[in-house]
Amino acid sequence: MKILIVNGPNLNLLGTREPQIYGNQSFEDYFNALKMESNVDLTYFQSNIEGELINCLQEADHDGIILNAGGYTHTSVALRDCVASIKVPVVEVHISNITKREEFRHTSLISPVAVGCIFGFGLKSYELAIHFFEINKR
Repeated sequence: MKILIVNGPNLNLLGTREPQIYGNQSFEDYFNALKMESNVDLTYFQSNIEGELINCLQEADHDGIILNAGGYTHTSVALRDCVASIKVPVVEVHISNITKREEFRHTSLISPVAVGCIFGFGLKSYELAIHFFEINKR
């Protein structure tokens, strides 16, 4: 099973950005540990550029995609349309509980076109998404 993890803007700053919300671990360190513990083939892509995220999603040849669109979650119609149009199932994840944060973060444009949403469990949100794909193999 091949799963692609796609992280959007500012997630390259994990480990240093607002550690009280996002923790102290970089995503690269987390991803390397996750790859060693997982029984699936994991690939990772991060970009701060909306078009690069869309290109990555459209080109994905995976069994599943885990998408943390960051701030684009609440603003990008283009990213939403991309997720709606691709054949690979997408699980939306967020490290923080977006419904406990600022009101503008309460609305996700991605959620209605994702197969599911996981948020508020820190970096474990990614592991929960992987588990979803493992138990729902095509």
